[in-house]
Amino acid sequence: MNLVIGEEYKRSELHDAFGGNRQGGISTCANHDIIFIFSGNSGEQYGYSDTWEGDYYFYTGEGRYGDMEFKRGNAAIRDHESNGKRLLLMQSTRPTYVKYIADLACVDYNYFETRDFNGANRKAIRFTLERATDAGISAVSKARSSYPYKRPTKTERTGLVTSRVGQGWYRRALLSKFGGKCAVTGLDLEEVLIASHIVPWRASSEDERLDPNNGILLSPTYDALFDKHLISFSDDGNILVSSSLTAEQRIAAGINTNEKIKINEGMKAYLSRHRAELR
Repeated sequence: MNLVIGEEYKRSELHDAFGGNRQGGISTCANHDIIFIFSGNSGEQYGYSDTWEGDYYFYTGEGRYGDMEFKRGNAAIRDHESNGKRLLLMQSTRPTYVKYIADLACVDYNYFETRDFNGANRKAIRFTLERATDAGISAVSKARSSYPYKRPTKTERTGLVTSRVGQGWYRRALLSKFGGKCAVTGLDLEEVLIASHIVPWRASSEDERLDPNNGILLSPTYDALFDKHLISFSDDGNILVSSSLTAEQRIAAGINTNEKIKINEGMKAYLSRHRAELR
């Protein structure tokens, strides 16, 4: 069975040909290098929000109740490139029918808060998927494709898409660099950690904006203090605290002056520029 972008198919016939789950938004095909992603409007009332922005498609992961986790379909999307799987976006058109919209590649993901099917607040996963091709594809005969996780080529804040994708890539790089933990406190709650630039975006060159050496992964309080130049770090990683903070403010903010972070050579030039702005 050949699949052509822009053509409409009966969902049951897709599963007869390729296998995979007949219900749900993500269908992995055990005997084919394909993952079908099904999207429609029916999930909006339950916190699902899927939308195109330029060549990027923002897709909400699966899971009706409780926090979403990287299991089954969610893990399949995240790991599709390393597993040699293609992502095919199918859009609902009428009852039991879908249209083949595009081949996609997963370039990032993030967490956001929404409601589950019971109306309870929960953590959800939103994938950033990039359009991979507009050409028609034979889903049976095409060889495995490899879509590299790549650094964005443009970082100017010209719009929502470029800033979100650029920041997403950068945050993912810092999560990897710091092992998913706050560099100061060791907090490993990924959804609240912030990829903090040492030299701010506005003062950085094109390359510096996406240089992982120009960043520290921080918990919200330490990020705010660092961003306002109320704390900094020496080349040895020792925390430096602004003299403008009183002892009471330091205690209330939870600043531990004995904390020390790991510094590599690439970070030192950025930290020197940051320390020059310490208040």
